[in-house]
This record gives sequence, structure tokens and C-alpha cells, in this order.
Amino acid sequence: MAGEVTDNRELEQFELATGGGTALIAYRREGGRITLVHTEVPDALEGQGIGSRLVRGALDMIRAEGLRVVPRCSFVAAYMNRHPETQDLLA
Repeated sequence: MAGEVTDNRELEQFELATGGGTALIAYRREGGRITLVHTEVPDALEGQGIGSRLVRGALDMIRAEGLRVVPRCSFVAAYMNRHPETQDLLA
């Protein structure tokens, strides 16, 4: 079962802990921008929507913080292309 998305600022990654491991999005903060550089989902969790839930939660946190997104990760970029409601977050 998956918990909530958290922001681990020390490791510069958003995390979603589950019973099967932790999914993450690595990032870099630069002023009013956040570059999302890489998404990892444990093999055992692939195909269960964990990656999408992680991206959605991370983008919600980014929106609340007032940052703009630079999606360098192809998974994040594809998610944002499929969800027009996230386009206003693009840097």
C-alpha cells in the first residue's frame, strides 16, 4: 500500500514509500525553478500507477510552493503532456 508523497530535501528527491519499496523523483532546485531529473519506481511496482501518483503528488507540492518545473525526466514530461492542467507549471 502506498503512503503520501514527501519531499526529502536533504536527498533532493520526492518520495512515495510503499510496501514494495520507495519510488522517487530526483530534482534540483534553482531559484524559482525545480528541475525534475529522474524518476525511479521499483521493478515490483511497475504498471501499478505508482509513478503517476508520485508525479501528481510532487506537482501538487511544487504548485503549493509556487515553483516552475523544468521536466528533464521523460516520464515526468510525458505525464505533463497527458495532463493539460499541469501546463501552467512549466518554466
